[in-house]
Amino acid sequence: MKSTYTKILTVTILLTATSMVLAGGNHAENNATNEQTTSVVRPYRLSDGSVIIPKQTQRQLNIRTTRSVYGDYPKTVELAGKIIPDPNYGGKVQSMIAGRITPPPNGFPTPGESVHKGQLLAYITPDVGPKGMRSLAESRLKRLQALSDTVPRKTLEEAQAAVANEELRASVDGIISTTGIVSGQVVDARQTIFEITNADRFMVEAIAYDTFLLDNIQSANITEGDRQIPLKLLGTARNLREQALPITFVASEGGALPLAIGQAVRIFVQTKQTQQGYQVPASALVKDSANQSIIWVKESPIKYLARTVTILPLDGTSVVVNGLENGDIVVSQSASLVNQIR
Repeated sequence: MKSTYTKILTVTILLTATSMVLAGGNHAENNATNEQTTSVVRPYRLSDGSVIIPKQTQRQLNIRTTRSVYGDYPKTVELAGKIIPDPNYGGKVQSMIAGRITPPPNGFPTPGESVHKGQLLAYITPDVGPKGMRSLAESRLKRLQALSDTVPRKTLEEAQAAVANEELRASVDGIISTTGIVSGQVVDARQTIFEITNADRFMVEAIAYDTFLLDNIQSANITEGDRQIPLKLLGTARNLREQALPITFVASEGGALPLAIGQAVRIFVQTKQTQQGYQVPASALVKDSANQSIIWVKESPIKYLARTVTILPLDGTSVVVNGLENGDIVVSQSASLVNQIR
């Protein structure tokens, strides 16, 4: 009886020990699983240069992707240029005589103020010589007006012009771009008093050093922020200016451009020749530690690989690259944030 009791007790102890061991093993497995899950909560870079980014982090970084497609695209040349006024829709207001400038009843127009053609902008009182000469000219005019029936009309008009104020009026519709006068200021003949521009009629002047472009332009555009502004070719000058040929464009869509006269711009000219490659957004390009251009390609839902590429310009917002494969999913937004993961 005693030996039977001893055997039962021994078996009970063994079963209890086995249960504890199994429970400990399951707990260890759970810890390992939790540690593995925790390890992908934050993004990190692998030894081969690829990065692991969990889905939650991808949403936080606002990562967007696009699929690359191989094709033929126009060969593009990037030119430096600037915004210039359209001479047909802008103008200058200059003084024909020397004198003292005075404002009209509504005051001088200010920069940015809209004016219409023929609007009175200022008066100029002519300079008739030393002090007292104007009063003599006015007295002479009064005498001639009293004898208007016997005095030649030409003489009377000359006397009136000698004391009359010159009216400065707007030559075109537009806005005042520059003015540098104050009431009472003495101005010279042919001095520019106001400059008027039309915000809807700007032109773009590019400088080309390659005569190959003159007869090989298919289209062109400039970029302002995320907006593309298509341009229409007006013509190319055949006279060199600082060893370059000026090319003139105008916005093909019309309307006011979000640009200022004299502002420097980059002009992307698409030629009639083509180039092959993958079109991707310019925002997809980043630099690696060796200062090479790379693009991040999505290999799996959370894994991204860096591809070294060569770049060709296209239209300012996108580029043509070589070094990808057809169908690659590239990071088009937040690529710089992916590139910073270590």
